[in-house]
Amino acid sequence: MARRGLMLVLSSPSGAGKTTISRLLLEREGNLILSISATTRSPRPGEVDGRDYIFVSDSRFEEMVEAGEFLEYAEVFDHRYGTPRAPVERALREGTDVLFDVDWQGAQQLAHNAGTDLVSVFILPPSHAELEKRLKTRAQDSDEVVRRRMAKAASEMSHWEAYDYIVINRVVEESVAGVQAILAAERLRRKRQLDLPAFVSHLCRDA
Repeated sequence: MARRGLMLVLSSPSGAGKTTISRLLLEREGNLILSISATTRSPRPGEVDGRDYIFVSDSRFEEMVEAGEFLEYAEVFDHRYGTPRAPVERALREGTDVLFDVDWQGAQQLAHNAGTDLVSVFILPPSHAELEKRLKTRAQDSDEVVRRRMAKAASEMSHWEAYDYIVINRVVEESVAGVQAILAAERLRRKRQLDLPAFVSHLCRDA
């Protein structure tokens, strides 16, 4: 039965486990792909154009903005990032689900532009202490950076009510299973099953 794909948004404060959950979802869900963003920054070592990001010039990015080619876009640390509309809409028409790893502002823009295609999930840490521990355990940031990330986390978590679902990431495997359950339920929504009217009509005729 033909089905319209959905847009699955995962957001969380840094250190809450969103990246790990996203990676495991992509490994385990065969009909789920990651949205590839366009960016004006230069490729980092090992990054491939079209796989990690779509690398464009500042002028090309602005052209895309003016032409309405983005579902959402933002400026981060002097570089611009955006979600191209066309590949996402193509995937949805083909019945493929698309995963988005965005902050709450990006999620708001997507919600405005995507309507009922969007399913949003916010990942919360189990406690303030555990979030700080996870940030420090990563050993990627200085103590000052960790403090700034903790302060930003409080602001990000204040927007939890804007999301459809909340997952508290106590155990990664349980959190992944929770998001998979959300996916399974949302895929069965009546509005996404495009052939359902004809299918039920056929059943009724044969009854």
